[in-house]
Amino acid sequence: MGLGGLHRKHTCPVKGTCWTESDRGRMLVSCVRVGSSALGRSACVRQLIRRSRSSAGGPQRFQDIPHTGSNGWINLLRFWKDGRFSQLHKHMENTFRQLGPIYREYLGSQSSVNIMMPVDIGELFHSEGLHPRRMTLQPWATHRETRKLSKGVFLKNGTEWRSDRLLLNREVMVSSGVRRFLPLLDDVAQDFCHSLRQRLETKGVGETGQRSLTLDPSPDLFRFALEASCHVLYGERIGLFSSTPSEESERFIWAVERMLATTPPLLYLPPRLLLRLHAPLWTQHASAWDHIFSHAETRIQRGFQSRSGGRMAESDGRFPGVLGQLIEAGQLSVELIRANITELMAGGVDTTAVPLQFALFELARNPDVQERVRAQALSSWKQASGNPLKALQGAPLLKGTVKETLRLYPVGITVQRYPVKDIVLQNYHVPAGTLVQVCLYPLGRSHEVFVNPQRFDPARWGGADRGQDTENVTMGTGGGFRSLAFGFGSRQCVGRRIAENEMQLLLLHILRNFRLSVSSTEELNTKYTLILQPESPPRITFSTL
Repeated sequence: MGLGGLHRKHTCPVKGTCWTESDRGRMLVSCVRVGSSALGRSACVRQLIRRSRSSAGGPQRFQDIPHTGSNGWINLLRFWKDGRFSQLHKHMENTFRQLGPIYREYLGSQSSVNIMMPVDIGELFHSEGLHPRRMTLQPWATHRETRKLSKGVFLKNGTEWRSDRLLLNREVMVSSGVRRFLPLLDDVAQDFCHSLRQRLETKGVGETGQRSLTLDPSPDLFRFALEASCHVLYGERIGLFSSTPSEESERFIWAVERMLATTPPLLYLPPRLLLRLHAPLWTQHASAWDHIFSHAETRIQRGFQSRSGGRMAESDGRFPGVLGQLIEAGQLSVELIRANITELMAGGVDTTAVPLQFALFELARNPDVQERVRAQALSSWKQASGNPLKALQGAPLLKGTVKETLRLYPVGITVQRYPVKDIVLQNYHVPAGTLVQVCLYPLGRSHEVFVNPQRFDPARWGGADRGQDTENVTMGTGGGFRSLAFGFGSRQCVGRRIAENEMQLLLLHILRNFRLSVSSTEELNTKYTLILQPESPPRITFSTL
């Protein structure tokens, strides 16, 4: 079938715009004129030509989806040779630019369909079913199986996942649970700023009361995230803001970083084979997990001993932590409590500390934005009279700052689902059970999805400014599904509310106490080690207000 003579509506595969021109050739010319931003004109043209060759009105075959090469093992070798694992987010962005808004990827034993446009994301999530599945991190699962440990909700699927997840939601996701742990996060955030102010007074430069100090804040942010996680999960402080933080806590942070760094290459290789071969990569990964479980076990045992001794903290009005709440509820076994608390601990340090690095950097290099967020935060804090919940409700730009940071620097660069029914994405048939990945880094930086995507603008999340959360409301051709850093629906990140509020409260108190600046406003180079992070942590200058 040629390009002309088609008297029906068409949709541009890149921009999602409907056209009614009778001559598809004119449609092609028009599309080329406007499709020259994120995906590139050539990708738009290729998609239109493919569609013109398909049968009228019917989706194209799955096999016709553009791909990066059909031999997964050759592709994997190229990835190793070119060092692409650390730049996987950039690889995805470049591949979309070359092949269009959908492509297949074969890597080792894994294969996936990758998408980035909101209209396709909405179609995917509407077909996730009652028990949504995402890609299993097999190295993590193999560790649990070989050590004969129970799996938490992160590694489960089906009805077993759903029953455990609903119990956890009561403690960490619903509003009543958030109200219980919010004061604990606020205490840690204020202590962080108090400790930083003391350092400015003793080590900073400038006159008294107008001191400044330039530093790499990443070690302090990791300690903050660990301190906050322990306070919420275990109901106890571990003293990481002292001048001599414990070696045990430093080893835990190191173990989490080692576990994250060794996961990506293991995803595409058979872990049990590496286990039998005593491969160093697997040994490092398993040892890191062993240390993470050991660190958690000490505090979990302490929690159970407190319960058996009748000394649960809530008896004197203090929140006993998520662990204490789960023990008191008695609906999860000891093994499942241990599995889920350990997963929450392991997933709650780097995934909070690293986005905070990016957020501080962006606020520092955008002083006008920083002043607008600060003004709103100061006003809200004053009106809230120290109530952290009211303070956050009155400062929606703080939430916008977190969302904007995660748009540009998503912690996890993909969200995965296996559709429970056949679906059509970009006019291609995708069978049920196919692994489909939403690629967040190219999504967040797409000109087709965001106006001026390179600009750091917390106010772009207008719903937040109106006290509404419209991030995942489907609009028109898929205008929703733009903010997915924590996932979506019933399978979204179980620690989302802890992380969101933890980051917002720290930013609130930092902006109340300090002005941020950087010596260079150049873009940060980033690397991927299961989470996206700076190649080199940015140095920030903190100045007293």
